[in-house]
Amino acid sequence: MAKLIKVFSVVFVLLIIACKEQSQNIVDIRVSDLQTVLSTHSEIQLVDVRTPEECKRGMINKAMNIDVTSDNFEEKALKLLKVDTPVYLYCRSGGRSIIAAEMLTEKGFKVYNLEGGYLNWKKENE
Repeated sequence: MAKLIKVFSVVFVLLIIACKEQSQNIVDIRVSDLQTVLSTHSEIQLVDVRTPEECKRGMINKAMNIDVTSDNFEEKALKLLKVDTPVYLYCRSGGRSIIAAEMLTEKGFKVYNLEGGYLNWKKENE
């Protein structure tokens, strides 16, 4: 029993170390939340952080493309986005948008991240 407790303790500590806490300035939102924002706000900062090639296959209406994998993502974002206005981000499935969100929150942005990304948006809006 003591050995089992020790194993669980080690696993628990490793999980805590491995899981980086998400910034408080990043809020995960559902497709329905983004749909509400899009229907109630005429101008929002909606950013698709996928590659231009991916965006050619479809984007959410009102979105601009700033590729998070480009060498100058931060430079473009700071040039195109207003730091005092919330930013809504999405990528294909949610991974790259978190990377972009972390970069932007370090610059003082409040970020909303679409859970499941464009794949989830497309599934919910077909």
